[in-house]
Amino acid sequence: MSFEGLWPYVFIGIAGWLATDIWRWLGVLAGNRLDEDSEMLNWVKAVATALVAAVIAKLIVYPTGTLQASPLWLRLAAVAIGALAFFASGRRQLYGIVAAIAFLAGGLSLLGA
Repeated sequence: MSFEGLWPYVFIGIAGWLATDIWRWLGVLAGNRLDEDSEMLNWVKAVATALVAAVIAKLIVYPTGTLQASPLWLRLAAVAIGALAFFASGRRQLYGIVAAIAFLAGGLSLLGA
């Protein structure tokens, strides 16, 4: 294989490195100077948490794929069961996730979806 055949792969590798690794190194350099209790970092954490909550809410209210066949009440009940298991287990994420998935899978199988 000649260099002409490798050029697209070299370009993808360089572009991928520039798009990811350079920002990681800049983050490491800038991160050493950040105060974890600063208002700016608290705002960034709040925005990141809000974005994750919005994506989860969108998946619950406007699902795609297999979840689209499930009724809204089943998805909301799975969230409630998962939250109850999470708090009842001492805030262990694994128990909340497993309980919600088990409830949703059981509900889907009972409904025949």
